[in-house]
Amino acid sequence: MRWFADLPRLRREQKADGTVVTAADRAVEQAVRDVLTADRPGDAVLGEEGGGQTGSGGRRWIIDPIDGTALFVTGDDRWLVLVALESEGEIVAGVAAVPAQDRIWWASRGEGAWEAPMSLADPRRVTVSAPAAVLRLGVVPTPYADVVGTLIETVPALPWRVHPPLLVARGDLDLAVQTSGHVWDFAATSLIITEAGGQYSTLDGSIRPGRGVSVYASTPEVRERALSLLRS
Repeated sequence: MRWFADLPRLRREQKADGTVVTAADRAVEQAVRDVLTADRPGDAVLGEEGGGQTGSGGRRWIIDPIDGTALFVTGDDRWLVLVALESEGEIVAGVAAVPAQDRIWWASRGEGAWEAPMSLADPRRVTVSAPAAVLRLGVVPTPYADVVGTLIETVPALPWRVHPPLLVARGDLDLAVQTSGHVWDFAATSLIITEAGGQYSTLDGSIRPGRGVSVYASTPEVRERALSLLRS
């Protein structure tokens, strides 16, 4: 939040893939890595900005220090900090913090999904809802977002102020599509949506977060409908 409050002086540059990275991205990732190094020294850590994975073993932390840097640098408050824990190849804990909106979501395997202010006061369990008569769709903004709206012609996209997968998790949307990304973009939210009773998969149908397109849905039927349309 200190970096976000001083955007005019924030150093930024373009990565090889054309996306923007800032001093804030690197500082946030280093702060998370410092905590993990001190408290979980035997665990591996994979971060978007940290030059790859450090450490090895059956437990791995996956960090996206600022998911939505393009939003961050314009002063838009929809950016997130994503942290997930993978154990023996399975995501077992995930946190999605939205500091500029004072909200945080989290989940652990078998314990449900939760939402609260950043203070963690009065947490409430979140669950998906039964699909509406006309499906409510949210698309994470990327250069390919319009393509999704064209493919899923029967599903009107709604305006949103919160990361669409999290809105599916708490029952405000029926379907969210993230059209590009890496494992750090999906690891935390994939667990939050499934612990809320929803469905997650990559475009090839895998329930393990990977690279490319990800679909978050309220029911298996909605997920399969979306996957069928996106593959066509």
